[in-house]
Formats: sequence, structure tokens, C-alpha cells
Amino acid sequence: MTATSRYLRLTRVLIVTAALGALAACGGNKERPKADLAASQVTTIGVNAYLWRAALETVSFAPLLQSDSNGGVIVTDWYANPKNPGERVKLTVSILDQDLRADAVRVAASRQVSQGGQWVDAPVQAATVQRLEDIILTKARELRRQAIAG
Repeated sequence: MTATSRYLRLTRVLIVTAALGALAACGGNKERPKADLAASQVTTIGVNAYLWRAALETVSFAPLLQSDSNGGVIVTDWYANPKNPGERVKLTVSILDQDLRADAVRVAASRQVSQGGQWVDAPVQAATVQRLEDIILTKARELRRQAIAG
């Protein structure tokens, strides 16, 4: 299996996961509970707690270099999938707001491939970054629903 086909396979898995999460997040036009509005604001960190937890869970496969909950930044170290050691990725997740909103999370990714014993920068598909953002948002919404129900 080539690196490209592995990368496409990973992208497909992320797409399916995001789509299933989006379907699970669909609901009726119900009034939001008042506890929900306050829950995202009651935090000892500088950003939305649900987005923060969801982002940490989403990138937990990679070792962390930096995590600043007040500034809302998570930076991973390079991660190479054991099934594809000739490729590695590094992620930076930024939480931009205290509200749980789609535009409150940004993911930046760097990708490198091994060529002749050297790591060479390679492009990252924009769709892959979008899928990671969608996964984080879906997890954050689920954490919020669990907090309200619990």
C-alpha cells in the first residue's frame, strides 16, 4: 500500500467519522437549557472548556509539545503512524473563543515525507484539516450534551 493510498484511507476514515458525528448532532429546534449557556462560560481556562477537552482528545494520538489552556493553543510533536513510518504530521489547534461555535476552532497541520533519509515538507489537503475541525466540534457538542444530561 503506497503512502498516498494510506493517506487517502485516513482521509476517508476522518470523513466518515465527521459525517456520523454530524448526523448524531442533528436535533429538533429545541430551546437551549439555561445551564448550557452558562456551562461554556464557567471555566478556569481562557477558552471554551468543551472545545478544549475535545481538541485534546482528538490529538491525543500524538505527543504534546505545548498546551496553553489560557491562550487556547495545543501543539503536537511530529507523529508517524507505525503503519506508515515514511510520513509524519504535526498539528496546531487554536481555540479562539469562549463560546462553542464552529468558527471558534482552527487546526493547522504540517506534513513531511521521508525521501532519501531526509524529511521533506509535503502538502496537507485542506479537506483533512477541515475534517479534524469537524471532529473536534462534534466531540465538543457531545461533551456539552453529556454535561447537560448528566
